[in-house]
Amino acid sequence: MSFGTGLVIGKFYPPHAGHHHLIATAAAQCDTLTVVAAPSRRESIPLDLRLTWLRAEHPTVHFIGIYDDHPVDYGSDDAWDAHVAVFREAAGTDRFDAVFSSEEYGAELARRFRAVHVPVDPPRATVPVSGTAIRADPVAHWEHLAPPVRAWFARRVIAVGAESTGTTTIASALAAHYRSRGGVWANTRWVPEFGRELTERKLRAGVALADLTWDRDDFVEVVTEQNRAEDEAAALGSPVLFGDTDAAATAIWERRYLGSTSTAVLHAARKPDLYLLTDHEDVPFEDDGTRDGEHLRAWMTGLFRTHLAGTGVPVVALRGPHETRMAIAVAACDALLDKGWSLAEPEKPRS
Repeated sequence: MSFGTGLVIGKFYPPHAGHHHLIATAAAQCDTLTVVAAPSRRESIPLDLRLTWLRAEHPTVHFIGIYDDHPVDYGSDDAWDAHVAVFREAAGTDRFDAVFSSEEYGAELARRFRAVHVPVDPPRATVPVSGTAIRADPVAHWEHLAPPVRAWFARRVIAVGAESTGTTTIASALAAHYRSRGGVWANTRWVPEFGRELTERKLRAGVALADLTWDRDDFVEVVTEQNRAEDEAAALGSPVLFGDTDAAATAIWERRYLGSTSTAVLHAARKPDLYLLTDHEDVPFEDDGTRDGEHLRAWMTGLFRTHLAGTGVPVVALRGPHETRMAIAVAACDALLDKGWSLAEPEKPRS
């Protein structure tokens, strides 16, 4: 059966494979499909972000977003009237040929739009997942999330510290540790420090280390590329992502080389879920040909400690030999993951 116009209503909190199956099924049967995303303001994922994710998966579908904070009561005509008024306002019409839904309320919704109701996999047999299940345990349903949604959920753990204090070693080792757990963790990734890549590029261009200079544009390039690489890795990886530095750490390096931090670099800084601060104590300085700050390591460690304390992000200091640092870091990461994801519950239906 085919229809001229079709309608799908949902919260998409978050969008998942079941939603994509519903939308794709409806789109295949309609000349024009309108999808209204109508969450309440109490929910934790911004509406604009949900729309971006949905549009990326279904570029030919017309998506509209609107907040709907009315009480949910399927037995109340007044509640139905209030919700349908919101949906009509968003869609710009009170009539569709078909309403597609996997929910029990789909038939009544279709009646109020004077449309045919087309149920799509109500028992969730084709895609056994729900928004409720994902909010309760994203890890268990990771395969049902599209890459951009995974990137939003991924816990980000960033290693920072002075030169030659083991940030690269700990970030790469942690990624390998979690990959070894297999399953959903097998794709765990880590993001190298782009500033190091830029340094090596300058050196390959023939600039001697003693003559190497940095300007404001260099640091803007570093934070831009670091953030891009982090987001790309988060979209393709597991529920945890490790990074060797971030934009906030780059602000410290900009201060070291240029005496102050620029607004552009500060604005690029984001809040990860956990910082691992690698202390300079007990770590011998290794001159790999790109380093020149052995005499500044204690000062830099102090800068990092002070700066991170003001970010509002948990900080775990790593000291001692590598095995000790790894044990501390894994315990901190496991505790972070064990906390789960605290998303606000949507409006509950009234009985």
